[in-house]
Amino acid sequence: MSRIVAGAAGGTPLVSVPGDGTRPTTDRVKEALFSRLESMNMLADVRVLDLYAGSGSLGVESASRGAKSVELVEFNEKAAGVCQRNAELVNKVRGGKVVSVQRSRVESFLARVADAGVDQWDLVFMDPPYPLTEPELSQVLELLGPRLSPYAVVVVERSARTPEPAWPASLELFAEKKYGETRLWFAEPTGA
Repeated sequence: MSRIVAGAAGGTPLVSVPGDGTRPTTDRVKEALFSRLESMNMLADVRVLDLYAGSGSLGVESASRGAKSVELVEFNEKAAGVCQRNAELVNKVRGGKVVSVQRSRVESFLARVADAGVDQWDLVFMDPPYPLTEPELSQVLELLGPRLSPYAVVVVERSARTPEPAWPASLELFAEKKYGETRLWFAEPTGA
C-alpha cells in the first residue's frame, strides 16, 4: 500500500488505482526523489503540476511537504477518481484546497492553460504510461516548456529500459538517477 512519506500528512495511506493500468512510484523511489527535491529547496511554497498523475501520490506528497498549490492531471476516469480522493485527504490535513484534480488528456490540458495564460509551475512530475511513445513525450515536453518558472525542475519517471527523453530547446537535463527498474531524469529551463 502506498502512503504519504513525510510532511503534514506523513504516514497517511493513499488510495490506489485498481487494476494494473498504472504503476505507482515505490516508496523507496519516492523517498529518494523527495530527499533530493528538499535539498534543492524545491518543495516549500512551490506550484506543482503532476502530469499522468495515476493515484496522485507525487503531487499529494508535495502538498504534504508544503507546496503552495498542486494540480493533478489524469485522463483515466478511475485514476482521476482516486486522485480526487487522495487530494481530499491532503486538503483536509492542510486546511484548504491546495490540491486540485483535472480530468483531461495531458496535451489538451497544456494547450488549454497556454491559451488561458495560466501561471507558471515550479515543479513538474511526469510519469507517463509505458505505451506513450518517445515522440509523444517530446511533444508534451515542448508544450510544457513555456509554462515553467525560470528556476523550475521537471522530473520525468520512466522505465530504466527507455531512452532519455528528447528534450526541447526550452529544457536541458541536469541529472538522472536509476533505481532498479525506474529511471528519473531531472531537467530545468534552458539558461536557468
